[in-house]
Amino acid sequence: MTASPARREVSLGMPQPPAPDYPAEVRERLAADAAEIIARYPDSRSALLPLLHLTQSEEGHVSRTGIRFCAETLGLTTAEVTAVATFYTMYRRRPSGDYQVGVCTNTLCAVMGGDAIFEELQEHLGIGNSETTPDGKVTLEHIECNAACDYAPVVMVNWEFFDNQTPESAKALVDDLRAGRPVEPTRGAPLCTYKETARILAGFPDERPGAVEASGGAGPASLIGLRIARGEAPHQGRIVHPRAAATGEEGE
Repeated sequence: MTASPARREVSLGMPQPPAPDYPAEVRERLAADAAEIIARYPDSRSALLPLLHLTQSEEGHVSRTGIRFCAETLGLTTAEVTAVATFYTMYRRRPSGDYQVGVCTNTLCAVMGGDAIFEELQEHLGIGNSETTPDGKVTLEHIECNAACDYAPVVMVNWEFFDNQTPESAKALVDDLRAGRPVEPTRGAPLCTYKETARILAGFPDERPGAVEASGGAGPASLIGLRIARGEAPHQGRIVHPRAAATGEEGE
């Protein structure tokens, strides 16, 4: 019987050899950090998420070697670790840039200009979604939501906010990143590289002077509704009381 064209295209390929291990000095250093992380949890496997961040702080992405390290450290299979690493978008599966530039293209940001920013950055940088500039500085990606709709359109760099962006300001931002010029987020901690960010996400302190104090919280635009509800800010128009749905009453 002659195989159909569709069947002839199927190729399972050759199985991959076992992942290489880290060099001895790197593994020893990571093992010491991993032990500190694991000690925080009653069950060692609960430390998988921060351990994946730890491997990203070493290589800039979760490699097969990083998956092997996590599996051996926690007594898991590489399949179990891979299932987690591929579920969360915060874990990179291939080498990427020093700066992850994420453009929100969800509804409000898109309407306010996020789509235009993303399209112009692709053209300006000469790369597509989830691709990295040849100099290894910037990886561009679209993000579904940066949880900052009141500052739309928003761009994030290594999870730090750059609010109220335009195509021009976003292009200036990536140019500064590639040139090594100082860049200050609109709010939050000072910017650091993706590897440094990954180590902080693994649970290790940010030791840069003033970084913790600068991390802050929600901006004024995010808090105005709370201030109005508390009577701390003037308002115009009609406001529904939080209990209106239950009582049938509305406040002015």
